Amino acid sequence: MMLLPLPCRPAMVMAALLATTAAARAEPVFDTPAPFTGQVAFSGPDRSPAYAGGEVVVSGSGFVPGQEITLSRGGEPLSPAPLAADAEGAFTFSFTLPGDAVIGQHPVVVEAAAPDSAAVADLKISPELPLSGAERYETASAKTAPGVYQLAYSAKSGAVFTVSASGRGDKGTSKIMKFDAATLEVLAEATPFADEANGIYGAFGIGVDDENGTIWVTNTRASAVAVYRQDDLSLVKQFEAGSVGKPRDVVIDAARGRAYVSTHRTRIEEFDLARLEKLEGFELQSAERGGQFGTMSLALDAAKGQLYTVSLRTPELARIDLATREATILALPGAKSASGVAVDPAGGRVFVASQGSDDVIALDGATGEVLFDTPVGAQALNLVFDPVSGQIYVANRASDTIAVVDAASGSITANLDAGSFPNHLTVTPEGVVFAVNKARGEEDPEGDRLIRLVPQG
Repeated sequence: MMLLPLPCRPAMVMAALLATTAAARAEPVFDTPAPFTGQVAFSGPDRSPAYAGGEVVVSGSGFVPGQEITLSRGGEPLSPAPLAADAEGAFTFSFTLPGDAVIGQHPVVVEAAAPDSAAVADLKISPELPLSGAERYETASAKTAPGVYQLAYSAKSGAVFTVSASGRGDKGTSKIMKFDAATLEVLAEATPFADEANGIYGAFGIGVDDENGTIWVTNTRASAVAVYRQDDLSLVKQFEAGSVGKPRDVVIDAARGRAYVSTHRTRIEEFDLARLEKLEGFELQSAERGGQFGTMSLALDAAKGQLYTVSLRTPELARIDLATREATILALPGAKSASGVAVDPAGGRVFVASQGSDDVIALDGATGEVLFDTPVGAQALNLVFDPVSGQIYVANRASDTIAVVDAASGSITANLDAGSFPNHLTVTPEGVVFAVNKARGEEDPEGDRLIRLVPQG
């Protein structure tokens, strides 16, 4: 019998490798995909903004108990070892950002194993600006009702009006308050309309109609608006619940006898100031493919007959010609979750504050050209332009500051302590700025306050 030679060692190794590879190929690499069910959030300590060089707290929820989670940025893991979801499907850990981390929204890849799934979560690094310029302002404040959202100034009555809403259902509270603009003394207050089906029609947005001696209030949760007398805050008319889908801001156009109301959605509703009737309104279409415009703050250039709004959902600004009723959509490069808008009628400029990108963008109102883009603080929510000083005042909700920006250059001229969660601002014809902020809790002495800033010199 002839004996065949045994294969040499290299041949045996190659054969084994091929057999292993074949076996591996038998295992499905692309097995049944699993939906990503988790949620991941990033913040600084105690839910503060995340800053370069500071601690970042990562919180996860909605994962499968025991599931391993890996987070990475640019291919580099953020934790030294995979994280494990606890019995509730949650995890938490923290790490320190490098000191040279660039501000903006950074994509973090979140990979979960067994079952395998993945998603991208944004880690926002906010600009951290030192306080400055307080000596150039005379500041006073007064307590408002809990959960204050917006305010409006009446030049005719010399009063400031605030609207507040807190809680929901039978535990909900809401107030409309009138303050003397000079002394900050409370002159009147009222509780909004309530019914059995909706409870209190919480007051969230406000606009002043000095021609008719009224204020207009948006009832966001009840999807309605209401009109009150300025002198005693008695109710003039309550529109039915559901008549205005999720109203936010209201701006008064005295020259045309109109009130315009944004809705968080594609519409701006329109009302007749004299007859207190709802009119045709405006429907805005995003210029982005598949995008949906979400109307937020409103700004009126009464002389030119132009109404401006920004979109929360898309990086866009809308300019409506009130004579032709045609809308022009302008791009807001780099803006994320835009919410505030103000206009400089004399200079033809428009200013936009964005919560997601923490900045103020200035544009040419006619061409849409970007004039400057200034980081101002975490969660830039609302802003006003003061034509007297040529300054822009920005409420940075998460930074607890009001940034003051030179409207010509975009440079920051002051950064003021605004207590807790500054929400909204207005400016008088004389250049006095009023703002409101919202408390972090019932025992917060720095929140739910009306603030007055009087520039000095």
